Amino acid sequence: MAKTGLYFGSFNPIHIGHIAIAGYMTEFAGLEQIWFVVSPHNPLKKKEALLAGHHRLDMVNLATGNSDRLKASDIEFRLPVPSYTIDTLAFIEEKHPRHTFCLVMGEDNLYTLHKWKNPEALLRHPIYVYPRPASVKPQSPLLDRLLSSAEIHFVNAPLMDISGTFIRSGVKQGKNMSYFVPPQVWKYITDMHFYENRR
Repeated sequence: MAKTGLYFGSFNPIHIGHIAIAGYMTEFAGLEQIWFVVSPHNPLKKKEALLAGHHRLDMVNLATGNSDRLKASDIEFRLPVPSYTIDTLAFIEEKHPRHTFCLVMGEDNLYTLHKWKNPEALLRHPIYVYPRPASVKPQSPLLDRLLSSAEIHFVNAPLMDISGTFIRSGVKQGKNMSYFVPPQVWKYITDMHFYENRR
């Protein structure tokens, strides 16, 4: 059984922070593979400035290349929108019975678990958490109860304060953001004129 981490996100766009975290998980945290699960739309986030799903998936495929440990997944494109992690997890486990799945998420997302659909069932899977120093755990008895019974692994992945919002904003301002995304992804963004200011 391959121990596989599911790394959910909009990846709008995928950047070197995502790749570094995934690489750390496979090299230092004991996971054999990381699947980048590209989400059509996160129910907890606004949809503004979100590129079409196939473009974001293309960029993840470009970023992971021929890696046998990092993969792109379009599985949520085949499920009803909005996407809920518990539904995706049930579907993906049925389709891939030779994998043991766990979740990979940032510390900030960990502290929103009480707002997710069916969190008790979700927390039957191990969670690998990378640090987000600005994260603040809210006062929530429900969250405390959920976390107390969960298998959570905090990992010392490198801290990179890079976000899709930062990259999109830089592109809109005409900045060279090639330092923050894989080269193939940067070429795709510039060739397609994504995130540019089109006033």
